[in-house]
Order: sequence, then structure tokens, then C-alpha cells
Amino acid sequence: MQQSTASVAPIKVGVITDQTGALSFMGIANANVARMVIDDINARGGLLGRQLELHLEDSATEDGAAQAAATKLVEQDHVDVILGGIYSSTRQAIKGPAVVDGRTLYIYPEQYEGQECDPLIFCTGPVPAQQIEPLIPWLMQRTGARTFYLPSADYIWPHVLNAKVREAVAAQGGAIVGEEYFPLDHTDYRETVERIMSSGAEVVFNTIVPPGLPPFLELLHDAGFSARGGHLVCTYFDENFLNLVPAAHVEGLYSCLDYYEDVGDPFSKALLARYDELFAGSAKFTAGSACSGLYRGLKLWEAAVNEAGSLEQDDVIEALDHATIPRGPGGPAAMVPGQHHVRLNMYIAQANDGAFKVVEDLGVIDPQESVVGSVRETRVSA
Repeated sequence: MQQSTASVAPIKVGVITDQTGALSFMGIANANVARMVIDDINARGGLLGRQLELHLEDSATEDGAAQAAATKLVEQDHVDVILGGIYSSTRQAIKGPAVVDGRTLYIYPEQYEGQECDPLIFCTGPVPAQQIEPLIPWLMQRTGARTFYLPSADYIWPHVLNAKVREAVAAQGGAIVGEEYFPLDHTDYRETVERIMSSGAEVVFNTIVPPGLPPFLELLHDAGFSARGGHLVCTYFDENFLNLVPAAHVEGLYSCLDYYEDVGDPFSKALLARYDELFAGSAKFTAGSACSGLYRGLKLWEAAVNEAGSLEQDDVIEALDHATIPRGPGGPAAMVPGQHHVRLNMYIAQANDGAFKVVEDLGVIDPQESVVGSVRETRVSA
């Protein structure tokens, strides 16, 4: 009997990345990861006997563009799943047309502030319980620092993250001596750096993002913050960001993520080598740029589809709720049942001469997020 058209039609995967604009150095790497993983799945025969078809959209580091891309993927392309987004505001822009209106499964791959709690959304990057809660006590014990300054971009991620930092610092007997918020496109930080220097802060915990990040780091370096013994912390900073600024401007910076190039397990090394072979250039496979989360999201989704045995969305979500991958960048990963967030290996690394060196393997850490109601329960209650 001849197969129906529907049975051999490709499975459509939508990916939204910032391939242009201020975050293009991250978004291009995300696009590369999507191509690599989907090509690998197709080379092994696809999913459920069908090939995957990548629908790649440029969100241009603009939330309006991300919203339009999500609308297109749902209404015109009719994709089976959507992945992508870096800024939390971009996640919200995608969420409207993809989840609220389009009722489409959405996987968000970036480290973020946590608290996303929707039956159709799964998050595959670290959250504060995996970054702030282990990092701050470790840092204060290692350095003896007690006073923190929080220069920040003005959107949801820095506000929520800083609240967690305040709690963690206070619990260790420290104090926040300054906290400021600026528009994402703000670039003049001269007065902020002056206030940091006059405050006597021992730690600058940064959540400023591009395009303001390079000028801020330059001013802080030139003011002598690190030279006087100050400690710079930026949880999202990775090897792609090291390429964005002179090495001297971030020498000694501490970061906390789920993967670094310095992580030595054989699978992580082989994955990085394959990526570098396929995609020469400056857009590296990194964690703070959401590459590890995007890889993880695609592989967990693949595992869920295989378990479900179909693309019926409720069945895929039910399988994704407990999906695991035995190997991944930084180590294995497991969706914590009910939480829609991932149990991960976490690491603290420090910038040294233009590269990150892992200084603490934190082991496996749970996300400790709220329990999400199931799609079926939500539909019944509605």
C-alpha cells in the first residue's frame, strides 16, 4: 500500500535566533547548533521515519521581530515545536503568538531568572537555584568579599536575579552598596563607574548586556577596579563574550554556567570538536549564549517524540516532562518531572588570559522551580 502524504511529510522545527543586531554573535552560534543537531538526526533516519525540516527565523535582537517570527512559524509554517530566544523579554515576545495564541510547544534554551510556569513551555538552561545559590556563598568564602554593587539592565531577568543575589549576600553577612538599572541600549556608564569606585564595593555583580556591556567593562577596567582587588562577576559570561572585549577588561571575571570549553568529559570535547569542524569562525558553541541549552532542548524533544511514538502534542509534552539525555554539553541532563526545568551539572569558571578555566565543579544541581500543571489538567479546568 502506498504511504499517505501525511506519513512522509517532514516534521517542522521552528528556531528563532538573533542572527543580526547586538546579540548576533550569540544568535549565529544558535543557528549553527540547530543546523548541526537537525542534520545529525536526519542522517540517522529522522524521527518516526520522517525527516526534520528546519524553519530558521532571525529575531534581529528585537522583540517585535521575535514576535513576528513566532507568528509566522505558527500561522504560516505550522511548525510542530518552537525553540529559541535569549533575552527574557524575547521569550515573552515569542510566548504570546506561539503559546498563548498558537498553543504550540515552546522550548526556551537560555539561562534566565526562572519562574516560567506554563504547561506548553520547557526551559533547558540554568536558573538562580543552579547559579546564584551556589555561586555567591562560594565566592564570598573564597575571596572574603562582603560588599556588592549591582549595575543592571532594566528588564525582568536582572530584577529577579538581583533579588536572589540580595538574599544570598545577606545570608552570608554581606551587603549591597549599590544597585542601578539602565535601558538595554544604554552605553554611557561613566557616572556609574564613578559611584562603584567611590562606594568601596568589593564585588561588581553585572547584569548589563550588549550593546552597553563592552563600554561598561572598559570604563570599569580603566578606573582600576580589578587592579585595586575588586572582583567582577557575570553569570552569563562565556567564551563568545570573551571574544567581544579585550582580555584585560575581564581578567579574573567569575561566571557560573552549565558548560565551558574547559569541561573535560569526552562527549563535551567531541561535541565541541565537531561544531568547530562544521562552523569555523568566531561564533562559538557556548553556554551563556544558549547553545548548550538549544542542543539540550532539541535532544530532549527528540527523546520525547521517540517515547511518545507520535507528534500528538499532549503525548510529546507528557514524555518531555521526564525526558533525559545520557550525554550532553557539560554532562547528562534530565527534565525534573512536573517542573519543566532541567537538572544540570554546573560549573564556576574564571577568565584567565582570554579563556575560561573551570575552578569549581559544582556537580548536579536541581532547578527547584514550581510544579507546572499538565496541559490536559489545564484544558479540563478551563
